Amino acid sequence: MAATPQKPAAATPRRKVSRHRGEGQWAAGHFTPLNGNEQFKKDDDGLNVRTRIETIYSKRGFDSIDPNDLRGRMRWWGLYTQRKPGIDGGKTAILEPEELDDEYFMLRVRIDGGALTTRQLRVIGEISQEFARGTADITDRQNVQYHWIRIEDVPEIWNRLEGVGLSTTEACGDTPRVVIGSPVAGIAEDEIVDGTPAIAEINRRFIGSKEFSNLPRKFKTAISGSPLLDVAHEINDVAFVGVHHPEHGPGFDLWVGGGLSTNPKIGVRLGAWVPLDEVPDVWAGVIGIFRDYGYRRLRTRARLKFLVADWGAEKFRQVLEDEYLKRKLVDGPAPAQPLQRWRDHIGVHRQKDGRFYVGFAPRVGRVDGTTLTKIADLAEAHGSGRVRTTVEQKMIILDVEEAQVDSLVESLEALDLTAKPSPFRRGTMACTGIEYCKLAIVETKARGSQLIDELERRIPDFDEPITININGCPNACARIQVADIGLKGQLVLNDQGEQVEGYQVHLGGALGLEAGFGRKVRGLKVTSDELPDYVERVLKRFQAEREDGERFATWAARADEEALS
Repeated sequence: MAATPQKPAAATPRRKVSRHRGEGQWAAGHFTPLNGNEQFKKDDDGLNVRTRIETIYSKRGFDSIDPNDLRGRMRWWGLYTQRKPGIDGGKTAILEPEELDDEYFMLRVRIDGGALTTRQLRVIGEISQEFARGTADITDRQNVQYHWIRIEDVPEIWNRLEGVGLSTTEACGDTPRVVIGSPVAGIAEDEIVDGTPAIAEINRRFIGSKEFSNLPRKFKTAISGSPLLDVAHEINDVAFVGVHHPEHGPGFDLWVGGGLSTNPKIGVRLGAWVPLDEVPDVWAGVIGIFRDYGYRRLRTRARLKFLVADWGAEKFRQVLEDEYLKRKLVDGPAPAQPLQRWRDHIGVHRQKDGRFYVGFAPRVGRVDGTTLTKIADLAEAHGSGRVRTTVEQKMIILDVEEAQVDSLVESLEALDLTAKPSPFRRGTMACTGIEYCKLAIVETKARGSQLIDELERRIPDFDEPITININGCPNACARIQVADIGLKGQLVLNDQGEQVEGYQVHLGGALGLEAGFGRKVRGLKVTSDELPDYVERVLKRFQAEREDGERFATWAARADEEALS
C-alpha cells in the first residue's frame, strides 16, 4: 500500500539573532563601548587631557578645544563648562550642549576630608579674586567651586594650588571623587577613630592613578570616625563608619551602594568591621568591583547602587573577599545611634587637647574670595593655622585657645559668618542652580538666602533642628530626598496659568540610623514666590501638632496631606 503523501511542514519564522551585549560589564568580557562616554574614555584616558590643556588649549583659547575634551575628559581635572547667561530654565533640556556652553568654566578644588591650612585657604581666596570674579562656593562635599574661569588661566591656577598641596585632580568625571571625612577628625573629644591616615593613603596610592581613572560613573567615598555620623555615609558609593568592635576595638563599619539623583538608594551594611590600616585596601576592592562589574551600557544605570541592588549585600561581600581581598573580613557591629540631632559641628566645642574649635555658617555655602582670605586672617590672628569645610556647606576654625574664643566669634559675626545661627541659617543648603549650572531649571542660592531671612523674620521662636535643601534640577546635588523639606526645582504654573520657577516638595527625609526618603504629596508644588508662605505654613502646623520630642520627619510621615499642603 502506498504511503499517504505528507503535507509539507509550515516554515518556522526565522528570528533575528543578535549577540547579547549585557550591561557592558568588563568582568563579563563586554569591552566594546556601548555609549559615547565609554567611547571617548576608551579613545584616551581622561587624565591625559592635562597635557593638551597646558600645551594647546590654554595657548590657543576656547575655540581650539576638542568637543570630547570640552564636555568629557576635562572633568577629570575638575573643569565643567558653565551655563551661558540669559538662558531660562525652560530651555535646559531643549538646547544642544554647545548652545548652553559659555566660554568660561567651573573649576572644582578637591579638598579631601575638608582639611585646609590657613595658607591653603588664603591661596584659594586669592585665586578667586584674581581669576574667578570673586566666586568660591563651598559644596556639600567639602570642595570649593570657582566660576568664570578662562582656559588661558588654568595652568597658572594649577601651579598656585599645587604649590600649597592642593589639586583639582579627579574632582569631577568618572573617577574616585573627593574623599569626604569628619571635619573634626583627630581633634574631637568623642571621636571613635581618626580616619585621616586612611584618607591620606587613598590619595597617595590611587588618586590620579590610571588604575581607577576609567569607572562606569563617578564614585563617592566617605570616611568618618565620629559618633555623630557626620559625613552622610548612607548616600555614598562606599562609606567607612566609626564603630567599636567588642573584641578588636575601634575601626569602621563598611557600607556600599548609596546614592541619590533620580533613583535614590540608601547604602547597605556589609556587616564587616575594617581596621584603620586596612581601609585603603578594602576601598580599592570596592572600587575595583565597580570598575570591573559596574554597568557601562546605560549612563542612567552606571552607578554602583544599581549593582548592589541587583547583587545584594551577601554576594557583594563574597565577591569583595574572594576576588579582590583574597581573605575574609571580620564581622562587626552597626554604628550606635547619634546622641545629637545636629551633626554639623556648628558652635564652640572643646577639642581633646583642651583647645576649642568654632564652627560657623555661611549662607547656603555662598562665600567669595575676599571672605575666604579674611577667614584665613582671622584664624591666624586667633592662633590657628587650620580650617575645615563640612558636608553641610559650613566651615570650622580649629585649635583656638579658650581666651581667644569670644573674640573670634565676634569677628566672624562681623563678616556675617555666625557661630550661633538660627535653625534656618544652619539647616538650609542649596546647589549651584541656574546661575551657572547647565542642568539647572531654577535659581537656588539667592532663593535660599532670601528664604532664610523670611523665616527668621516670620518664625523667630522656631528652635527645632530643620533641614531645607534646595536643588535646581532633579539630580539632587543638594540632597533633597533626605531633607526635612526638600525642594526640587522645576517649572510650575502660577495662579494666572503662567509657567514660572518653582519646586516639587519632598517632606520628611532624613539621614542617620533612621535614614529615609522624603514623602511627596500628590500635586504639591509651589512657585518660587510662594515658597516663604508655604514653608512658614507647614512649620507652624508642625509646631502646633507635634508630639513631645517629635522630629519634623516623624510628624511629616504621619500628618495628613492637608496639613502638608
